[in-house]
Amino acid sequence: VPSSAEVTTQQAAEMINVSRPHLVKLLKQGKIPFKKVGSHRRILVEDISAYLQSLKEERELQLDFLSTQAQKLNMGYE
Repeated sequence: VPSSAEVTTQQAAEMINVSRPHLVKLLKQGKIPFKKVGSHRRILVEDISAYLQSLKEERELQLDFLSTQAQKLNMGYE
């Protein structure tokens, strides 16, 4: 799928494995850019990819933080 392709909210929700209402909430919060075509929302595939990448980066940061805390607290994790 070309990154410049536009998808519907249902298609985008399926791509990131969330419900459509949750996706709409993310759109309203400004976490994923979109445009309106009439009364319908359209999302660029590249914006979905960017959102997924930001989730991955945030997850890695949080895991690094947790592992550092476990090391400092000598919880037996190595």
